[in-house]
Amino acid sequence: MFRKEYPRPQFVREEWLNLNGTWEFDFDDQDKGEKEKWFTADKALSKTINVPFAFQSKLSGIHDTTFRDVVWYKREIEVPEEWKGKNSILHFGAVDFYAKVYVNGQFVGEHIGGHTPFSFDITHVLTGGREIISLRVEDPSRDETIPRGKQYWHQESASIWYTRTTGIWQTVWLEPVDRANIKKVKMTPDVDRGQVTFDFDLSKEALNKKIKIDISFKGKPIVEDVVAVTEDALKRTYYLYNNEIDRSPFHGRGWVWSPENPNLFDVSFELFDRDVSYDKVTSYFGLRKVHAEGGMVYLNNKPYYQKLVLDQGYWPEGLLTAPADEDFKKDILMTKELGFNGCRKHQKTEDPRFMYWADRLGFIVWGESASSIVYSNKTVEYMTKEWMEIVDRDYNHPSIIAWTPLNESWGVPEIGFCRVQQHFSQALYHLIHSLDNTRLVVTNDGWEQTETDICAIHAYNHGRKDQPEKYQAFAESISTKEKILASQPCNRRIYCNDFEHQGEPILLTEFGGIGFSIKDKGWGYTSADTEEEFVAEYKRVMDAVYQSKVIMGYCYTQICDVEQEINGLITYDRKFKCNPEEIREINEGWHRVIV
Repeated sequence: MFRKEYPRPQFVREEWLNLNGTWEFDFDDQDKGEKEKWFTADKALSKTINVPFAFQSKLSGIHDTTFRDVVWYKREIEVPEEWKGKNSILHFGAVDFYAKVYVNGQFVGEHIGGHTPFSFDITHVLTGGREIISLRVEDPSRDETIPRGKQYWHQESASIWYTRTTGIWQTVWLEPVDRANIKKVKMTPDVDRGQVTFDFDLSKEALNKKIKIDISFKGKPIVEDVVAVTEDALKRTYYLYNNEIDRSPFHGRGWVWSPENPNLFDVSFELFDRDVSYDKVTSYFGLRKVHAEGGMVYLNNKPYYQKLVLDQGYWPEGLLTAPADEDFKKDILMTKELGFNGCRKHQKTEDPRFMYWADRLGFIVWGESASSIVYSNKTVEYMTKEWMEIVDRDYNHPSIIAWTPLNESWGVPEIGFCRVQQHFSQALYHLIHSLDNTRLVVTNDGWEQTETDICAIHAYNHGRKDQPEKYQAFAESISTKEKILASQPCNRRIYCNDFEHQGEPILLTEFGGIGFSIKDKGWGYTSADTEEEFVAEYKRVMDAVYQSKVIMGYCYTQICDVEQEINGLITYDRKFKCNPEEIREINEGWHRVIV
């Protein structure tokens, strides 16, 4: 088994070579591989691994969960003969944590950060025959300064912490690109004006050539244009409303993107000169607008009540790596079947294929990053770099409507009173907005917030069914604006010192976590013993949320069990724990009327 789908769904070229599958592999516990030149052709590694699955996973073929902080990969490839004359670009979807890449014994580059893609032009080191790619990866198991998310820094999983992921965990691939090429395209929709703006990043060799831009909607041509390339940073804006598309921003459900109507425009870009085509890329975009106003989140200028679920993106066989592309689609469809309209991807920057399916199927996503555990200058460096790469990778996905750089003060444990850590939170807020002002930014999901576009609150204090006094206190604590802002989940205030609510929408973004399992032992924040009790407990908790006069959306914990946590609505192996129609009826049985 290996992952075969195209790994970069919003920037597609026809020619590419999938490098997933069997690689040579070895542990380097003494960290002697570089000194002994394990990256050379004459050094064979002692094991094999199924890329892109981390060695800790079952699907890797190794399934070793002990601390092994330095590992090596090696693979022999042949560059297709027809690629001659083009540059060969080697891509890695994600490698956790610090990667150094060699080709034919020569160092070609390195990357720090475990959740974002990187690429190297390896043309200059190719021999034209048998090519050897080698990779050294270091992932310090106990280092709490690196953004590790839910990966535990102890040997065995426990509580809310899970098995670690080391090394390659997303697709590796090679593609040929002409020296005259389209490096990237940033697509910014404008619902109010019915426009889309393309920001092109082009190679220097593209100058004095032309770009052909085609936009279509449901098979009908909308824009056909040819633009002369006079600079390597090119911007073009196109008006999209015409007789084929409803012009009204309030009645044009046939063209805007939403979970209910996930409409997408297809687009292609071709770089050419006379009769020679140098580069062609296909993509898509959605006309979608999100903003906050009057204490509510708006989608396409309409108040939109978000019914989200926490999604941690783990699989029993692959850990952070989905066994197959179909698994992303399955997770989204199961979540929608339960009556949710989106998810908060928790402590993980998900594979782009997940966002592709969210775009296609109509599913809101809050994008998040893995957090560090402690605060240090390294934390600032790692998180800042990672967020610049996250926004760069995922900017064009219409399904993503919010970014969440911090969670429950992880990595900033003194943020409530420490001005230095508050500055970091504010810096991330402004950094992300400087890169992307089309989405909302939730700076510290849960509590101790500084500047933020959504007041995101966590509350697990609803008690068990036999604790009515706790339930009443929970319902009372979230009932009004004054009470929910005065609450102190986990003895943490909702806002940091010298910060206060500025009218931003209030959402309950973690709660529930009802533990229930037929066969597995584990834990939840509360528990149920039968399927009927499980549904009743879900309704009991949701009734308190629905009665609130201030909560304008929610994110329930969580969609599926993960390792020792059995508080999902579905099992770890993706089976419903109860009739999904019963949960859907609860989720859809109450509708807030917003004037």
